[in-house]
Amino acid sequence: MSSANREAPRPASGRAGTKKELPDHFKDYRHVWVFIELERGQVHPVSFELLGEGRKLADKLGVELAGIVLGPPGETTQSAVAEAFAYGADLVYNVEAPLLADYRNEPFTKAMTDLVDAHKPEILLLGATTLGRDLAGSVATTLKTGLTADCTELDVDTDGSLAATRPTFGGSLLCTIYTLNYRPQMATVRPRVMPMPRRMDKPVGRVIRQKLSVAEDDIVTKILGFLPDSQSGKANLAYADVVVAGGLGLGAAENLQLVKDLARAIGAEHGCSRPLVQKGWLSADRQIGQTGKTIRPKLYIAAGISGAIQHRVGVEGADLIVAINTDPNAPIFDFAHLGIITDAIRFLPALTEAFTRRLSPHSRDKLAN
Repeated sequence: MSSANREAPRPASGRAGTKKELPDHFKDYRHVWVFIELERGQVHPVSFELLGEGRKLADKLGVELAGIVLGPPGETTQSAVAEAFAYGADLVYNVEAPLLADYRNEPFTKAMTDLVDAHKPEILLLGATTLGRDLAGSVATTLKTGLTADCTELDVDTDGSLAATRPTFGGSLLCTIYTLNYRPQMATVRPRVMPMPRRMDKPVGRVIRQKLSVAEDDIVTKILGFLPDSQSGKANLAYADVVVAGGLGLGAAENLQLVKDLARAIGAEHGCSRPLVQKGWLSADRQIGQTGKTIRPKLYIAAGISGAIQHRVGVEGADLIVAINTDPNAPIFDFAHLGIITDAIRFLPALTEAFTRRLSPHSRDKLAN
């Protein structure tokens, strides 16, 4: 065949065909930033988890790691600044103003976008909490940049781009997303997806302070009062040391009592996979997985759970995963540390009885150690 008749080469598709060269006005964007979520005097633990992950990214890029602390003047805000250094920040950008005492989208977005415009970070990470999701979307829209939500993994590509991995297609696949031609590259990460870094006692380092350039009259929303979250007394699976969960393999709603009995015997929290919440067998605050809670317990016992990817991304950070299932080909056995091929309905009562005989009420916390 002559060269004239050969098919012309097709242009590269996907990321390979995307222009990687940053526009000139983005080339001086450097450093990794982590938003330190401070609400009513408490720092959300996801902020420290992100500082640990941000440290890895900053080291790979050879840049600094900065914490962003927005809050009212006073001791609690300065305590959050100090904690940012204790968990690995090289410096902290701090905006203090009475308008930041309670979270409102407008003043927080203004404070964050002003900081970005002035100091130009390369990467900006926030927790995928109620507050963090609201703020991240608003900041990304204002800055006209990309945002990858609910990431399960973060890395830096060979060309220095942030590689943000998240579940897609209903959780059946994992995809890696790049923000090539815009800055900052933004991502949110759910609590407990990343491990908690080690806290080190360090003196407060370099703090760059900036004023809030917005007045109360410019803000549409007003704080009339504070009502505690009605769900604050519900399950806190994300930070439990031991979790026992049930799935469709239990067969009937009443068999969930077997999971609860075992959890009570070993001082654990109990949970379930998504189908059980959809059936109304347990409330949504007990759901574990991509669309529920992400957990990192020291021990996770899964009874009658198949282990589809939606569930896997919510539990694979556990130190020890024990799977109980009748199906030897269940996906959960691909990532469980210990697999027991048996009927959970028969096995759970025997396991509960064995634990009850061996554990006194005062020694149950030893399982978490």
